[in-house]
Amino acid sequence: MDFLLFSSAEEGLEFPSFDGKDRVLNVNERNYKKALKKYDMMCLLYHEPLRSDKELQQQFHMREMVLELAAQVLEDKDIGFGLVDSHKDAKVAKKLGLEEEGSIYVFKDERVIEFDGELSADTLVEFLLDLLEDPVELISNPMEQRAFERMDEDIRLIGYFKGEDSEHYKAFQVTAEKFQPYVKFFATFEKGVAKQLTLKMNEIDFYEPFMDEPVTIPGKPNSQEEIVDFVNQHRRPTLRKLRAEDMFETWEDDMDGIHIVAFAEEEDPDGYEFLEILKEVARDNTKNPDLSIVWIDPDEFPLLTAYWEKTFKVDLFRPQIGVVNVTDVSWL
Repeated sequence: MDFLLFSSAEEGLEFPSFDGKDRVLNVNERNYKKALKKYDMMCLLYHEPLRSDKELQQQFHMREMVLELAAQVLEDKDIGFGLVDSHKDAKVAKKLGLEEEGSIYVFKDERVIEFDGELSADTLVEFLLDLLEDPVELISNPMEQRAFERMDEDIRLIGYFKGEDSEHYKAFQVTAEKFQPYVKFFATFEKGVAKQLTLKMNEIDFYEPFMDEPVTIPGKPNSQEEIVDFVNQHRRPTLRKLRAEDMFETWEDDMDGIHIVAFAEEEDPDGYEFLEILKEVARDNTKNPDLSIVWIDPDEFPLLTAYWEKTFKVDLFRPQIGVVNVTDVSWL
């Protein structure tokens, strides 16, 4: 009996490995239209031409394997995967609006979403699954409300509307699609939930990461353009966490070529205390447009920790804060 239980437990924790079946399509001028029509979503890696250099070939093979494993895991989700060569398929790339070599682009309905996360199969799979979800998540009871309130690492919006047929809710939905999955959108039709969140009818609150109180978008009911403008103006938080799913978007959003970077392990007592101080600083300075701190938890990036310590000449076994020049990647 013990052996059977152990075997069953092992089977339940088997991580997928590539099964050898090719699922990633070489996308070209002859097949790209058919591929886009065939799937609900299409995920394309736009890559530079293959060269004879063995190291570059190995790097490309590793990126291709990320797509192959993601395609295998998501085989029943109606998501297509493909490769676009920037030289051989330049015409296709131009038609599809592909610009940056090495980037992954996702086509969903009329949108093109660039994947700005860590190039690993699990991160890509999570990103694509988020895109398959409804762009607005409904909050209908106190338990869901509490879960919403605990999402303090995310930029999120919540609105109170009469129902799904409300024109103001529909404008909110369309806006959510534009920012999915990088900005979370929630809505409630329940008076009790709205009361707990101090929301009035057709009112939308914007929550910045790690802030105690939200900011209400002025001028309710808000049009799609007003919501988009507000999110764009407030999208850079005072304190934000570097996460695998959007790490490159965060890193590229620097302040005149620099980042204020704080390293702290949340599970470590010293790191936790340091992080709480950072949160207080952020809350006290949330209206300062010139302050933006990137918090990095080294525990979540084990493959990068040694690189950061060597590059920035810091000891990440204890909390650190400094200014990083993103041009030459130096610790100032």
